[in-house]
Amino acid sequence: MNGIVLLSCTVTLLVTFVSTARYPYQQVLQHSRIRGRQQGPNVCAVQKLAGTNKQYYTNCKQWYQRKICGKATIISYECCPGYERVQGERGCPAALPLSNIYETLGIVGAATTQLYSDRANLRPEIEGPGSFTIFAPSNEAWAALPAEILDALVSNVNIELLNALRYHMVDRRLLTDELRHGITLPSMYQNLDIHVHHYPNGIVTVNCARLIRADHHATNGVVHVIDKVITAVTNNIAQVVDTEDNLETLRTAIAASGLDTLLETEDKEYTLLAPTNEAFEKIPQETLTRILGDPEALKDLLHHHILNNAQCSEAIIAGSSIETLEGSSLEVGCLGDELTLNGKSIISKKDVLATNGVVHFIDELLIPDAAKTLTELGKDSDVSTSIDLFTLAGLGSHLAVNERVTVIAPHNNAFKDGIPIVEKDLTNLLRNHIIKDQLSSKYLYHGQVLDTVGGKKLRVFVYRNALCIENSCIDAHDKKGRYGTLFVVDKLLTPPTGNVMDVLKADNRFSKLVAAIQTAGLTETLNREGSFTVFAPTDEAFSALPRSVQSNAKELSNLLKYHIADEIVVSGAVSQLVRLKSLQGEKLEATSKNSTLQVNKSPVSQADIMATNGVIHAMNTVLQVPTKTPERGDLLNLRQEAAYAKVYQRNARLAHGQSKQVPRKQ
Repeated sequence: MNGIVLLSCTVTLLVTFVSTARYPYQQVLQHSRIRGRQQGPNVCAVQKLAGTNKQYYTNCKQWYQRKICGKATIISYECCPGYERVQGERGCPAALPLSNIYETLGIVGAATTQLYSDRANLRPEIEGPGSFTIFAPSNEAWAALPAEILDALVSNVNIELLNALRYHMVDRRLLTDELRHGITLPSMYQNLDIHVHHYPNGIVTVNCARLIRADHHATNGVVHVIDKVITAVTNNIAQVVDTEDNLETLRTAIAASGLDTLLETEDKEYTLLAPTNEAFEKIPQETLTRILGDPEALKDLLHHHILNNAQCSEAIIAGSSIETLEGSSLEVGCLGDELTLNGKSIISKKDVLATNGVVHFIDELLIPDAAKTLTELGKDSDVSTSIDLFTLAGLGSHLAVNERVTVIAPHNNAFKDGIPIVEKDLTNLLRNHIIKDQLSSKYLYHGQVLDTVGGKKLRVFVYRNALCIENSCIDAHDKKGRYGTLFVVDKLLTPPTGNVMDVLKADNRFSKLVAAIQTAGLTETLNREGSFTVFAPTDEAFSALPRSVQSNAKELSNLLKYHIADEIVVSGAVSQLVRLKSLQGEKLEATSKNSTLQVNKSPVSQADIMATNGVIHAMNTVLQVPTKTPERGDLLNLRQEAAYAKVYQRNARLAHGQSKQVPRKQ
């Protein structure tokens, strides 16, 4: 099914590309024409939002999802702009009669604008000669105006209403392909600018009002029907913040950060997600005081509330990820009539237009990771249990102050069998989960050594599908805070406590293995610096080994070398088959089944016992050294030799038989 959808979309895009549609609106309109062509000529498919009067020309994605802002849509078929139906004929075969702008307003569903044009004595101008573009509010747009505003307009038709209508006009003909994203058009009211945005999804807005019926030609211009009555814009974003009582705390923060200049600039457009006073009051005072007193954190906080372009709410019909000036992204979407951020409806007031962008008021503060301490970063996250343990162990100061550290934080899943009791040993262990530098996992390299505040040195292992620090492997993307970074790992790590021989001697499960290593003369090997993986049979496993093998140094050495690989492989690195070359020469095959490490299909009873020169995996079985099988070339040689031998023997028999024959008499 997905393949059919993709093929259909691809065909549609190819048709669109070949057509004259060069801009998003025309492309979406062309797609709607293609979807509606089975209904007859000049028919467009339209998606209507169920329960509202909102409708949209459909693009490929919308067509298959059948949703706008998460709400179900109904497909209907209407005449494309500029055409009308003829009784008894399919589709919309007739072009609309071409008339002046005044008459056209009545034809395209802007009768209220037509009526007010008459009352304000604008009719003679838009009936007469000239070339105009009018962005005409729909009947519903006029009805949606607050009563006091509408009363003020119609009570002074010769000034207020006339000026309002002339602000909706431009003194030249402009079709949607000329309504480029980010341009401004001087209106016919004191040349005050109209702000145009033409979005990639085909939606076009003027002053954040959406064009709902566009490109209707008239003898003296063009009519575009819009869904709001627009008003003149004179303030930039900084001035909008200055004039709003509910943005007092934001105003203070902007002044403290020196961000005024950016928000006053007119050479680029932004979207400011403006936290209200209430939003600032919702966060702990201690956190707010810290951020306001830290210029770098404050800059990151404010930049996280600024999008890199002007985003009107009417242009959002689904979710999309938009980058902030701080560098991270916000998921901006919609649910019905509500605008959402990261899936939450926290926008209390939207589309306050400015000369250099748009402002949306939000009632929750968006604190980016870059402005958080490690404690704040880990709270309510998938490492919250680890953060609690660090705090209980008295190590919270490393996570909450301006100390450059990296904390190795096990995922909450690491504690699914229970949260350990915080005592001296655990506290010491946790101290060795704090690295004395702020790092990024993407810059770690194999063999790197990391110093901890607990005095241990931890090794970095880079595998094809894993990045591990000792026996703990990184499980998710880094969480980078103001001063520190969290590495999310799969388990508590265990720093090495000695070399392989030290560790084996200290564990009474391996007394027979230690004795065997000494008998086989491998002690010096496992004492030296190196990188070994030892699959260590326990005493119980060794008990099943024949005494003849245990007492034969050469045979025992061969067996033990097969249990040792000359590289370090921790269990987290084995997500698929890994082949290791043993010191004996034959390959070992490590796999993982049900989260249990296996070697040659035998399960490991305890994985990842770390040593300074390797890792030990305890086993309850002794691995069998495979008998050497001839290589393919060797087999061919053997077969050839056997064939030659048979020929030689045959020839020998024939020669022997001939020598026994009696010679004929002459």
